[in-house]
Amino acid sequence: MSRTVDVDYLVVGAGAMGMAFTDALTEHADVRVALVDRRHGVGGHWLEAYPFVRLHQASAFYGVASTLLGGGQLQQRGPEKGLQERATQAEICAYYARALDRMVESGQVEFFPNSEYVGDNTVVSHISGERFEMPGARVVDARYLAPSIPAEKPPPFGVAEDARVVPVNELARLDEAPSQYVVVGSGKTATDACIWLLSRGVDPDAICWVRPRDPWMLNRAVIQPDPAIFLGMAADTMQAAERSTSAEELFLRLEDAGIMLRIDRTVVPTMAKAPTLATWELEKLRTLENVVRRGHIQHVDRGALTFADGSVAVASDALVVHCAADALKYPPLVPVWGPEAITLQPIRAGFPCFGAAVTGYVEATRHSDAEKNRLCPPSPFPDTMASWARMNVLGTQAAMSFSSEPDIKAWSDGVALNPARVPPGHPASAALDDARERLAKHTKPGLARLAELT
Repeated sequence: MSRTVDVDYLVVGAGAMGMAFTDALTEHADVRVALVDRRHGVGGHWLEAYPFVRLHQASAFYGVASTLLGGGQLQQRGPEKGLQERATQAEICAYYARALDRMVESGQVEFFPNSEYVGDNTVVSHISGERFEMPGARVVDARYLAPSIPAEKPPPFGVAEDARVVPVNELARLDEAPSQYVVVGSGKTATDACIWLLSRGVDPDAICWVRPRDPWMLNRAVIQPDPAIFLGMAADTMQAAERSTSAEELFLRLEDAGIMLRIDRTVVPTMAKAPTLATWELEKLRTLENVVRRGHIQHVDRGALTFADGSVAVASDALVVHCAADALKYPPLVPVWGPEAITLQPIRAGFPCFGAAVTGYVEATRHSDAEKNRLCPPSPFPDTMASWARMNVLGTQAAMSFSSEPDIKAWSDGVALNPARVPPGHPASAALDDARERLAKHTKPGLARLAELT
């Protein structure tokens, strides 16, 4: 079976970036969009995420530009009282479902779930086998940076038949407690797993953390949708960069400034994907003393973990928790607007939802691909200290580029996804004035030094 669908755009991938692009595009242009995803709904990897996950950042920085995720409220209780709320997996999935309903009701968007883009402007349903031809539609690739998650990727190591290895999702479904948990991974998923186990009463000594690389993480308290706080953090970052002679010195200065965190102060981390972490989480993670730093696991047997340089004994009934999917992707940067497709990538440093929304707005309001690429050059996700510096150089340059256009500046100042915005009517303060002055003073020399550190 085959059907022709008359649309202007074919967006492949209905995760965070695909949804943010589609939302901004249809808000500012009279176009029709086919939104395609291999999953049963919108929201991308959130549909398969572990049930106790929360956004690591403020909800206001995530989602689509037209609709605030959550209520923009400060947390009123708990260890993060006074910080912006962070949505749960269920809240995120429900938010995206409502966003899709609004798009479909507008008549501008048609959703094709459980479907695969097979090239040549053709989509095939996994369920019915029907083919949908979309001649002339501009393809938007929202999968270029799609993350890998443990629920959808097998462990990157061998597993003996009698060993117990589960993805992190299964922690919430256990019927019986093992005598030892072995958490494998260095990033946000692994830290979430450790903190969740501790919150459920697991003794710190019953957790073995296999941490191939120690991570740098951003202090959540300074990544907040408050202009004085966020711009103050940006100014501190540029000031620290200006004074640093190496990437390691930069991160140590950022730690002293309260921007970067590390779990073990006797180890200088080499990983800098830099999700946010709260100080209460940091304190809990520091109670874990059984940390294995021997690189990546090669094989898991009952009672033993094998590494390139030997093995480590664990309990015979140990439950190995797989948190080792590679998550963020690092393909080459390509022009966002290319001859074959619009390839969604971050624009400013971090905050991919905002970058995708900017891309959608620029696509709706500009005609020349060359001009669009000038305004929105891509920036990478970071992995190391040097690549974090590179992300900030390219991302800051891009932000300066698109913000120089009055209409983009006005639109982005009204969008909660924009972490650097000062909303219209925002009250003046000495702290905000100081942050702006220091940012203006230190950005140029800070960027120059960051470029050297890459």
